[in-house]
Amino acid sequence: MKPEVLSPAGNLEKLKFAVDFGADAVYLGGKLFNLRAKAGNFTLEEMEEGINYAHEKGAKVYITLNAFARNDDFKGIERFIDEVKPLKPDAFIVSDLGVLKTVRERAPEIEVHISTQANTTNYRAVEVYRELGAKRVVLARELSIEEIREIKEKVPEVELEVFVHGAMCMAYSGRCLLSNYLSYRESNKGACSQSCRWKYYLVEETRPGEFFPIEEDETGTYIFNSKDLCALPLLPQLIEAGVDSLKIEGRVKSSYYVAITTSVYKRAVKLIKEKGISAFKEELPTLLEELKKVSHRPYTLGFLKREEEILQHYETSSYIREFKFLGVFKGGKWQVRNKVRLEEEVELFLPNVKTFKAKVKGIKVERKGREERVREANPNQVALIEFDRELPLQENAILRRKEKA
Repeated sequence: MKPEVLSPAGNLEKLKFAVDFGADAVYLGGKLFNLRAKAGNFTLEEMEEGINYAHEKGAKVYITLNAFARNDDFKGIERFIDEVKPLKPDAFIVSDLGVLKTVRERAPEIEVHISTQANTTNYRAVEVYRELGAKRVVLARELSIEEIREIKEKVPEVELEVFVHGAMCMAYSGRCLLSNYLSYRESNKGACSQSCRWKYYLVEETRPGEFFPIEEDETGTYIFNSKDLCALPLLPQLIEAGVDSLKIEGRVKSSYYVAITTSVYKRAVKLIKEKGISAFKEELPTLLEELKKVSHRPYTLGFLKREEEILQHYETSSYIREFKFLGVFKGGKWQVRNKVRLEEEVELFLPNVKTFKAKVKGIKVERKGREERVREANPNQVALIEFDRELPLQENAILRRKEKA
């Protein structure tokens, strides 16, 4: 089914959550040469397990190799390609032309996707990447739907991937040096410290040490802090424009985030394909409400629609976190992630984007080889939980709690 839903896999657990909640493909990085150094990332052994797990369930795996390389990097890059190639990933994601050439030489049987870091904004560039052997191009996030449609019409044989959800960099196509300058952490090597999210003040040249807020209230100003992208309302237009892959950002986000966003976008694509746009529009408010239940900043449509919309969020750089992930249902029991208490109100979330409210009426955990009733279950415990109503429990069901304001 096109378009595919492509989900982030910051580690092995997140990969399994993504696949189990409906991802058609996942993208992940090794310990080097990818642009998410702060994600858990994968050892070769974990990568092999993850690729096998995804392939067994019909999902693809793309390996990020999209850091901008220096001369001294190529021996390591060549070694990485040679080690990963036998694991049979479905593609390498690259941004550097030298890395592209190296992948084509050392692993010609594996697809190459051009990263959004390459800043591809026109069909002539896509034609060049096609000639260089690329199967897919991840377009620059600054493009409108109309521009995306024109690129697909001009170069229909190249797959187009578009970011649809998650955090956005305030810099043009992520080409930022703030982190390098302010914290000596190179963003284009995957070590960004998110300096754009910091609170900034104005200092007058002749008054060192006097800090003036750049806004009229007392909260300070987050002048570079971008909102989060949420293109869910635009899915019908993106599909009509010929987009082949819908990419969710978030390799450093939680497993809960991966599960919810993946299931919502997969449900939306299925609705459009199987029941039509009217069915999608009918369920859209429910789907959007689910996306508000993951950690996020205020949402925006980004550059996809050419409207007068402010893309920055000036009030705070903090995330909105209205719900807490309590556990996941595996093998008939709950794997507890955050404290679950007797008598508290909870929600059950199923992979098909169905939610049910209930109250916890009983908790059992195993202690010294026997089940014991307790008033609360703690993180990393395995528990049996009873509710005040019959719930349609199924594998990978998620338990969560609405946090008090």
